[in-house]
Parts: sequence; C-alpha cells; structure tokens
Amino acid sequence: MTLKHLNYDVAVIGGGAAGIGAAIAAAKSGARTILVEAGPIFGGELLSGMSIDGVLNGRGEWVVRGVADEIFEECRKMDGFIGPLHDYRLICYVCVDPEIMKIAVMRVLERHGVTPALYTQLTDVVCDNGTVKSAILVHKNTRTALSAKYFIDASGDGDLAFLAGAPTEFSDESGELQPLSLMFRMSGVENEPLLRFVRDNAPSLAVGESEAVRAGRTDEQLAQAIHDQGEPTIFFRGNGPFLGGAIQRGEMAPTALIMIMPTSKARKEVCVNATRIAENISGLDALGVSGAVSRLMEQVWNTAEFLKAHCPGFENAVFAGMAPRVGIRETRRVMGEYVLSGDEAAKGVKQRDVITKGAHHIDIHQDGTRQVRIPIADGGSYDIPFGCLIPRNVKNVLTAGRCISTDRIANGTTRMMGQCLGTGHAAGTAAAMCIAKGHEDIRQLPVKDLQAKLRDQGAVLDGTY
Repeated sequence: MTLKHLNYDVAVIGGGAAGIGAAIAAAKSGARTILVEAGPIFGGELLSGMSIDGVLNGRGEWVVRGVADEIFEECRKMDGFIGPLHDYRLICYVCVDPEIMKIAVMRVLERHGVTPALYTQLTDVVCDNGTVKSAILVHKNTRTALSAKYFIDASGDGDLAFLAGAPTEFSDESGELQPLSLMFRMSGVENEPLLRFVRDNAPSLAVGESEAVRAGRTDEQLAQAIHDQGEPTIFFRGNGPFLGGAIQRGEMAPTALIMIMPTSKARKEVCVNATRIAENISGLDALGVSGAVSRLMEQVWNTAEFLKAHCPGFENAVFAGMAPRVGIRETRRVMGEYVLSGDEAAKGVKQRDVITKGAHHIDIHQDGTRQVRIPIADGGSYDIPFGCLIPRNVKNVLTAGRCISTDRIANGTTRMMGQCLGTGHAAGTAAAMCIAKGHEDIRQLPVKDLQAKLRDQGAVLDGTY
C-alpha cells in the first residue's frame, strides 16, 4: 500500500462537535489545520437531531460561545436555527435543523481554510520521547504519515492519546457503561394538540428536577409553561403513566424517557430520543456496536408507531429519518494534568484555570427505566480547567470533547455537545498559540495568555452563575 506524507501545524483527529470546534479555532488563530474523520461527513452528534445541550445553563445564561456562535449563525442564515428553549426540568438547550447543520459546518470549515480528510481512519502514532511526530492514517488504498506540530484528540474515544501512551480510564469500579442509543425524527407533527396533551398530563412528565428551575411551581404549572413556550420540549418519564403504562403493556421497550425536541418548523419536524441498549457494549467494539444497530432500528420504528397511535399531534406524522450514527455515550477518558470530579461539577465549582464552562446536569443513563440525573447547583455552571485537556506523558497533544480528563460522574456532563464545542475551541486556540510562540510542550503555555485570547474570541469564562 502506498505511503504518503502530509505535514500541518495542527492535526485534529475526529470530526464531531469537539473536532469541529478545535479545527475552526486553530485555523482562525493562524495555524495550518487538517481535520481527520473516519466517516463520510463532519458533524458527529450535531447531525443527530438531538438538541445541543450545555451551551446554556438552567437559568438561560449562555456559557459556551465563540466558535459555537459562528456555527449557529450560519444555521440562522439558512433558516435552520430554532434557538434556545427550556425543558422546565433541568436545562435550557439549543435546537437546530440537522440537515442545515450539515451544510453550516462545512461552510465554516471552508471559510477558515481547514483541510478536510473524510473516510480516513487513525491506526497508529509515531512518538519520540513524549512527542507525537506523526499519525498513521488509512484511507481506501492509501496510507498516510501525517506530521504536525500539535495534535488534538477529538476522537471521542481518546484513540490518539491512548496510542501515544497517555493513561486512560474506562468506566469505574462498577464496570457499567452507558447504553447505546439511536435518535430519529418525525415530520408532520402538530404542535398545538401535542402541547395540550403535555399541559394536561403533568404526572407523565419529568419537570422541575432542579429547585432553580422549579422556583416554587407545581408540576402542572411547569407543564403549562412548556405549553406556553409553543415548541415541544418534552420529557415523558419512564415511570410516568403515559410511558410507564406502555412499557408495562409491552408496547414500548424499557426506557427512562421519550424526549421530544423540535428540528424544523417548516417541516413540523421533531427529534425523538427514546431508544437504548444497555448491555455494557463497548463503543470500542465495532462488532458489538454493529450487532446493536438492527435492534436499535426496531426500537426506533416501534417508538414511531407508538407515538402515532397514542400521542396527540402525531396522528398524521411520518417517519423522517435517523441519526447518521449510533450514539455512544461512554468509552475511554484520557487522564490529564487535572481530573475534574463529579462533585465539582454538581456544586458548580469555579476554577482559576478555566478554559470553558459546563452546565448540563450529570446524566448517566442505565438499564431499563433507570437514569441518574443530578442538577448543577443553582441552575448554574461549573468550570473546566485547562489541565483537563492536557494528557499525561505527552507533550504536543491536547484532548477535546468526550474523552477529556474527568471521573466517570463528571463525564456524565462534560460529554455534551456544548462542552465538546467549548473544549474544542480552547484546544484549537491553545495549539495555535503554542506554535506561534515556539512552545514544544503544551505546558509551556501560560493559561492566563490562553484565557485572554479565548475571551477575545468570545468564549465565556466568567460572569455567569
């Protein structure tokens, strides 16, 4: 097989939300940047139809901006941005049209001169005394040795950092892994009858799980607030009368939720999050994940049929599509110079070395109808320190996204798309700054200089709950 050679300033491995954020930030900061993705399109979970969680806190304050804003603005130009909405449970989130997002992501990458490398798989790395010299890539009938001054591991699974010798953790002493899921969309959904059903069935909803969100209101008042918002931001809980009854009757597979959120006003379309296979299937096991796909698809179809038969507003709805990939919530976490704890996240701890914030509740899906949901204190946010992005034992590698350095509990919030965009933005900017300053080890970069640059770029590092 032919061996080619490429050389860039920054090489980003993984083209999901974290990789996109990193590549855009590095390129905007003046670094020649390549973005490597094993699949056929950039976007990752941004294309699933799922709301983009963690960019706002439960109070509605923006906690992730900068690169995220530029992507959202591109969606807005194409009428694909629905905007911030509240679920009156724990969080606020941003809803977009995933079909528009596909184009928006490519437009922003192209605008800043990022070199795309799709259909390209990382297989190995070449290291010398803690410095990654090159990443070995395979694409069709070609192998490439990709050299770079800095590498950013946005693979979700910590693949590059692991191959480079950084320590990793997988699950915890429980050995549990979060379930696999598959998002899907339905169009032709009528909002008003659906929202009336929500208003009149508060016991079936998960609402007011944070005191900051509840603010002394009853479940019925919160259901009314969802109705009055005018968009379906709905969480039917697995132990409530509507969904729990269906599970008991065998009409639905055991699940903690049916979550519904809007994706297109023009198509009257929503995304549905309801499927799960909780068999401790590792996201690193390609055959294991592959074996779950058909079963997830059957759950998708069954849920669509259930909604059409039993949920007002869905009577004339049609199946519109599925996410382009199975959703994997948990694999490796790369241990870094700082390990963020779940306790710090839940308490909303602010950090001196903050490079981005998180705001989504700690969310650990389990089997059956079980799910851990721990709110962030006071509906606020927590800080992610720079050390969470710096893997131990390597000099010119940063992590971004789901694989950053946390314990398993904190990973239940840092894995969200908002935090992927935020950590990606910080990692890309840091790598470009190190190159400009001639630093050969990421630890040489003063965090105060990085923070100043991030603030100039619109990142939120302070001033919020």
